Amino acid sequence: MDPDPFLHNRDGSRIDRLLAVMAHPDDVDFGAAGSIRAWVEAGVEVSYCLITNGDAGGFDPDVPRSKIPEIRQAEQRAAGAVLGVADVRFLGYRDGELAVSHELRRDISRVIRQVRPDRMLIQSPERNWGRIQASHPDHLAAGEAAIQAIYPDARNPFAHVSLLADEGLEAWTVPEVWIMASPAPDFFVDITEQFPHKVAALRAHASQTAHMDDLEDRIRGWMTMWAQQGGLPEGQLAEAFKVVGTA
Repeated sequence: MDPDPFLHNRDGSRIDRLLAVMAHPDDVDFGAAGSIRAWVEAGVEVSYCLITNGDAGGFDPDVPRSKIPEIRQAEQRAAGAVLGVADVRFLGYRDGELAVSHELRRDISRVIRQVRPDRMLIQSPERNWGRIQASHPDHLAAGEAAIQAIYPDARNPFAHVSLLADEGLEAWTVPEVWIMASPAPDFFVDITEQFPHKVAALRAHASQTAHMDDLEDRIRGWMTMWAQQGGLPEGQLAEAFKVVGTA
């Protein structure tokens, strides 16, 4: 019997550690909270790396803008707790101003070498013209910086030499990458049982979702669409990914 591709890479190795790199708090929950919960339930150790604090987000004019970073960090940690994720890291880049840079690639490479994941979850560096809201400029930059950190940076001991020389972080090769919001997804995860956790994680981002009276119906509609595209039975819900090997 072939190994379960949800828990095994294409080379047959089992997933023990997964690292998700995202531009903003709540990105991972909109795109993959159900899958994250399923990985955690299966014993996978999941870590989050949020590149920004989401300081350009929020809808309440009565909340001082200076408070937004700490609010959104707290919300992401609460959302992670709903799913069973305790390792939540923030890089502190400015929301809305993200660009691929040597410094950002280095900072993501640092986290990769610290966590040493068997698989990574990232945002798509390709614009999705069918779902333009998924292709926020920060998402595109986060996806491009992350894939550059995965290959070639993190695996190359001669890239970002300070990581090894000053911090003792050995090179690490990530064998497989799962991409959210890809224009061409090719793997669909049944999250029907995990759907309540996905909704609860999104509700933890109150500064972003409290005004959405139709949040659950909206998410259910998207997940139904992906389930249909993935050929799942009627009534099932799914999240969609592009799976890429890095060998």
